[in-house]
Amino acid sequence: MDMHFVWFAVAGLIAGFLAKMIMPGDRNEPKGFVMTMLLGIVGAMVTGFVFRQVLGWNASGNFIGTIIAATAGACGLIWIANVVRRK
Repeated sequence: MDMHFVWFAVAGLIAGFLAKMIMPGDRNEPKGFVMTMLLGIVGAMVTGFVFRQVLGWNASGNFIGTIIAATAGACGLIWIANVVRRK
């Protein structure tokens, strides 16, 4: 298994956990370990892409920067999901 993937998964898990602490949401949301990790990984991918394209910033060499960017992306995903769910 590629170590890059393992570190990406660890960063995603941490980011998903932090995002759930920042924006806990409803009781009906899935809150399991796998869902939290997926939330963080998708947040990392989305935010990483946006940061690279818009700001020209690449956080991949910095673990803390990656976690911050992924947490921001995961919070954004939670917010979008809450907006869509309300309508």
